Amino acid sequence: MPRKKKSHDPFFTNDSRKRQKPNGKLDPDDEEDAEIESDFDEDGFFAGVEDGSGEDQEEETGAEARKRIAQDYLQMVRRIAQKEKEQKEGEGEDDDDEGDEEGARDSLVAQKLIKEQQEESGRVRRSIASRVKVNSDEGFRVLVKHRQSVTAVALSEDDSKGFSASKDGIIMQWDVNSGQYERYNWPSDSVLKSHGLKDPQGSAAKQSKQVLALAASSDGRYLATGGLDRHVHIWDTRTREHVQAFPGHRGPVSCLAFRQGTSELFSGSFDRTIKIWNVEDRTYMSTLFGHQSEVLSIDCLRKERILTSGRDRSMQLFKVHEESRLVFRAPASSLECCCFVNNDELLSGSDDGSIELWTVMRKKPVYILRNAHALLVDSMESDQKNSERLPNGNLVNGYNHPGNNHCLSVFSWVSAVTVCRNSDLAASGAGNGSVRLWAVESDTKDIKSLHNVPLVGFVNSLAFAKSAEFLIAGVGQEPRLGRWGRNSEARNGVSILPLKL
Repeated sequence: MPRKKKSHDPFFTNDSRKRQKPNGKLDPDDEEDAEIESDFDEDGFFAGVEDGSGEDQEEETGAEARKRIAQDYLQMVRRIAQKEKEQKEGEGEDDDDEGDEEGARDSLVAQKLIKEQQEESGRVRRSIASRVKVNSDEGFRVLVKHRQSVTAVALSEDDSKGFSASKDGIIMQWDVNSGQYERYNWPSDSVLKSHGLKDPQGSAAKQSKQVLALAASSDGRYLATGGLDRHVHIWDTRTREHVQAFPGHRGPVSCLAFRQGTSELFSGSFDRTIKIWNVEDRTYMSTLFGHQSEVLSIDCLRKERILTSGRDRSMQLFKVHEESRLVFRAPASSLECCCFVNNDELLSGSDDGSIELWTVMRKKPVYILRNAHALLVDSMESDQKNSERLPNGNLVNGYNHPGNNHCLSVFSWVSAVTVCRNSDLAASGAGNGSVRLWAVESDTKDIKSLHNVPLVGFVNSLAFAKSAEFLIAGVGQEPRLGRWGRNSEARNGVSILPLKL
């Protein structure tokens, strides 16, 4: 009896590219009906997906799609170049020679494309920190409201829409300009189990939808979330529907990151491991070991290098292809967050209130900025119990005042750091009532203060627009990973800070 071919959803299938095994080698069995063995296809989920494209509709090939995308991008760059040219020449000037004008415009387009390619590859860094201006009258404004503390925010590749998640399991997708939002609805338990969800094990008595981390893919097709249920959940951003649940972690999923330009996803957990997934194929790839305590933060650029930090006082750079890692030791007791400045420089924030600048050539920080978010005691909420009041105007940090370690220091922990991609502009957040903008000086290997923008609450997540036109902050009354501090005056939600260059 001939075998019946399964129907595949073109959303998850890309015939123009051969599937790859976790070791990076091409699968020799590359036939159309070849199946990838996976624990997540036990229920026949792939076979049950309906193809809504229609029989009469011509399917676009991979080459045609790439050509269309390239043409659209070229037209967009030409429009931008034309606007810049008009601004320089002025509105009243006309040029009779249309041929020369078109040639000059194409030359500007070529220069812009070359510059963008160099910035994307990390060869050239944009020096924008010295030009950034913040309007003191505007400051942060609330863009989207949540009922509980926001734990994570992310932006799409074109900066037009964003994503946020909170402790009550609410996931939102919103428009950056208008603030209009749409919620992601969790499916029923039976649907989740058909998508790969496993029953709770160990100390987890029941399932919890509390989200601690999220990440958006570069192509805008996927949203990944993770939290206390120890699963990595994959969502379709076009329909806002749940499509897959990856089990495997034995602790809460605390951080997520997509590799730029791919569907490769990295997840960090309290079980001290980092797992690698292929979202497009919905497969588990491998597990990385090295941390001796909970993994709290993760970041990845275009190269297959993963930067992680955790409560074992270390930041680790995993080189996946070489199967090696670099370990960086910090003087702090816990590195709460980390991110790439570029392929050679790293940035981290710690629970002693410090921000550290690193290079891959040294295992210790090249620059430590202490008391980056020092706490002004008089500005604190008076309902903090069992805390000792200090004299007016005193700046306190738990690392320097051990007696107040559990009362005051949590407000000055650096809970979020981020860098505007391929630039020298960075930002950090804590619970002391402000977000700070910094200039990362690569030549002098130091960090200089730019702006201190007020924002009440615990800043649990930050994200820069690729164009550096705004900064997004996820704010809550409580810290992201616990309830060891609270500020009842904070407004749970997503706030946006417009920036001018």
